[in-house]
Amino acid sequence: MVKDNTLDNLQQELRIRNYSPKTIKSYVRINGDFLRFCQKDPREVNTSDIKNYLDYLLQNQSASSVAVAYNALQFYYKEVWKRSFFLNIKQPKRGKYLPVVLSKEEVNKMIEMTANPKHNCVISLLYGTGVRVSELTHIRMKDIDLDRMLLHVFQGKGGKDRMVILPIKLKSILQIQAKLKKSNDYLFTNGRGGLASPKLGGGGRLTEETIQKIVAQSALRAGIKKNVSPHTLRHSFATHLLENGTDIRYIQELLGHAKLQTTQIYTHVANKNLHEITSPLDI
Repeated sequence: MVKDNTLDNLQQELRIRNYSPKTIKSYVRINGDFLRFCQKDPREVNTSDIKNYLDYLLQNQSASSVAVAYNALQFYYKEVWKRSFFLNIKQPKRGKYLPVVLSKEEVNKMIEMTANPKHNCVISLLYGTGVRVSELTHIRMKDIDLDRMLLHVFQGKGGKDRMVILPIKLKSILQIQAKLKKSNDYLFTNGRGGLASPKLGGGGRLTEETIQKIVAQSALRAGIKKNVSPHTLRHSFATHLLENGTDIRYIQELLGHAKLQTTQIYTHVANKNLHEITSPLDI
């Protein structure tokens, strides 16, 4: 059996290195599941145990999920236990999938069909700024610069700050919120009522799960058949900027990607050049 304190050192090391609470929770869970799988003390774990577990996961989970498990296990045994056997274990190859992207018409239909002011603003900001859902939930009023129409994303993925553009269309509603809320209040809170309700000021932040439901319901009302999530709006933001002629390095900065290679995936889904090609059926 896995002792309750077996993973304490892992949790502490992750905190010291300033990993996000979400990553810490994930890494601890994965390593706990692994130890229960092999029924061994961490000091007794060997290469075969890791390979058997990864093989088991690959039969039940996606390649991307197994890649996360690989990273979690590698961190624990390499960084905490100072074991070297991971040198003989290769990371599972990830499948290459193109992101789901909405058309501008589909995004506009989602916004149009969302009557709730708070929900409408959530969707508009996800698409209009390209921020991640985790970043959206942490926006405070002090992060919004209405004079320059910029949003300060504080400690985004990888612990990095960045600035992103704010849509001019949202200026009036953000100005209302600036009058209703204090500097340290979250923009999106979990209280009842509309976005502009004074009762929302000072409340707890809206959760990622709630925002995922808001987006999914909006897509359903708009009659969109694609699998739409908050990240779909981020993909659409990047793709539409690229199609509009924005330099890919600017898009990289706005998205907060550490590597240009990550941003370049949008060149495969943008129709900037594809529309110049005629299908043989139409010739």
